[in-house]
Amino acid sequence: QLVESGGGSVQAGGSLRLSCAASGTTYSSYCMGWFRQAPGKEREAVAAIYPGGGDTYYGSSVKGRFTISLDNAKNTLYLQMNSLKPEDTAMYYCVSAPQACARIQPLVAGYYDYWGPGTQVTVS
Repeated sequence: QLVESGGGSVQAGGSLRLSCAASGTTYSSYCMGWFRQAPGKEREAVAAIYPGGGDTYYGSSVKGRFTISLDNAKNTLYLQMNSLKPEDTAMYYCVSAPQACARIQPLVAGYYDYWGPGTQVTVS
């Protein structure tokens, strides 16, 4: 089970940190990530990470501004979002796939079996 939190409204240039509490299994061998979707737009990959090796992957629109990380002890995934822009406004989803990121295309939504309900981020 994946449950996101930390969304909200922020002014352009500001920061937010999203959290995803993962339960039900040990996620050390899962590829974990974040996707987002804005109304009327296609779903977009934000970032992914493999807890087993720490490898990270970022979508081109967020690279250099967002950082994905995790706390293995807490089974919690994070997304630190800095220099937010209005175009970052979207519903953000935590996702997981039961295999290493290197064995899939980690920025492709179809590889992820588990999705959280989402948390809304609004940048004005």
